[in-house]
Amino acid sequence: MNITVEKYHGLGNDYLVYNPERNPFPLNEERVRLLCNRNFGVGADGILEGPLFGQGGEDVRIWNPDGSLAQQSGNGIRIYAKYLKDSGYIEKKHVTIQTAGGPVKVDFLTETGGKLTVSMGKLSFWSDKIPVTGRRREVIDETMVFHEIPYKASCVSIGNPHCVIFLKEISKEIVCRIGRYSEMAECFPQRINTTIMNVIDRTHIEIETYERGAGYTLASGTSCCAAAGVAHRLGLVDSKTYVQMPGGVMEIEIEEDGTVLMTGDVRYVARMMLGEELSQQLKAL
Repeated sequence: MNITVEKYHGLGNDYLVYNPERNPFPLNEERVRLLCNRNFGVGADGILEGPLFGQGGEDVRIWNPDGSLAQQSGNGIRIYAKYLKDSGYIEKKHVTIQTAGGPVKVDFLTETGGKLTVSMGKLSFWSDKIPVTGRRREVIDETMVFHEIPYKASCVSIGNPHCVIFLKEISKEIVCRIGRYSEMAECFPQRINTTIMNVIDRTHIEIETYERGAGYTLASGTSCCAAAGVAHRLGLVDSKTYVQMPGGVMEIEIEEDGTVLMTGDVRYVARMMLGEELSQQLKAL
């Protein structure tokens, strides 16, 4: 039984691509958790399952490493688009990919597909769209309490939910300390991605991110969009912003109608054929 996966990363945020057309069975929660495990599986921040021709209109299913499904992933979409190009599914310079969070337009900026711009859709600060409990409102610069500590936070959806907190000092330790509690807070019925942000100047911000279902990550495309969108809404940055993450820099541009364009790199790592023992473990799950 041959099972193969392709590994890519976007600024250190690594994904496996699992093609159901070329493998003997589809994924489920248990199989995803095992594959993403960095000690007993292959190791990844998530899995992109596709192409899903004729399966509910989605081209790709985005899995978090804990086996839950994600509506959207900025790095994941760029990686999946490059996979489609690398594998010969597409030859054009533009492609629209259907996700659980809606259609996403991708433009290839290089012949190899290693640099891409993704139109991530429009930001929404409305509480019922994110969602955040309570009266319907735009959730901007509100005081929220996580583990008995109050923070000034803004929440936004870009196909998936985000909570953005301004701090003068940011670090992995701080975002993990907040994210462990904010992800599961009662005010976020679908859980939430948490980003802490420092504004450097009108065109540069830096962020650290704790993703729901994944934990700490070196880079997050949708978190870049959310953070830049919040900073722009509050008048702190220009419409084009460079977002510094531990894994590298992403370019974010917010158009007049609120559409967010994200530009970044993708790197191909390897094609892997799984060993017989791991393949049999997966089959049994």
